[in-house]
Amino acid sequence: MIEDPPLLTIQSRHLSVADNVLKDLSQFPTSFVVDAMNGKGALPHTITPLSPATLPARFCGRALTVDPGPADVLAVVAALGEIESGDVLVIATGGHTGCAAIGDRVIGMARNAGAIAIVTDGLVRDIDGIEKVGLPVYCAGVSPNSPYNNGPGTVGTGIVIGDRKITRDDVLLGDRDGVVVVPGEQVADVIERCCHITEVEEELDAEVEQGLCVPSAMQELLNDGDKVRRIS
Repeated sequence: MIEDPPLLTIQSRHLSVADNVLKDLSQFPTSFVVDAMNGKGALPHTITPLSPATLPARFCGRALTVDPGPADVLAVVAALGEIESGDVLVIATGGHTGCAAIGDRVIGMARNAGAIAIVTDGLVRDIDGIEKVGLPVYCAGVSPNSPYNNGPGTVGTGIVIGDRKITRDDVLLGDRDGVVVVPGEQVADVIERCCHITEVEEELDAEVEQGLCVPSAMQELLNDGDKVRRIS
């Protein structure tokens, strides 16, 4: 006979990325951060900013992971007691679309506890109230249906959204292009790579402003008769 699991399982944070490091990372767009991680790291495109004309989209903070299970909110509410200043509340629902994963009052309490953004692969509700709270919210949609409050669920343990595993030690960065997950132990390296990418991109931007039509490397390839065959 299988025993009932505990209502809540909570894991502590092992690596805490410093605030000054978060500030350094926050200056880069998500596209540069993805390029610094070999073209990967973004959450699914279905997770988009809620009310982009009203709510801010940009944020950078430490992940506080929550897995409440489908149609349940017990772990989400429990996570309010685990929030540290600068956390991003990340709720994995397995893509459940039967009801909302979070609403305006819980988001308001999360803000009061120090959270700077909400990210979920599920749905949210109470748009008018969420807009008043003012936090960046990324979600897969909206539904007025409400979840249960039964559990079991986990807070701080590893979760999966799309093809990305997220732990409590990771950092999330969001802007209008989407949300990117940066493993905590890679943040310093990603920042260093982003600095180089910024230099390269700024040089290219200047060339475009001056009238560049085709990048020099591509033009060189197009002119190489051994590598490009032209037919008529």
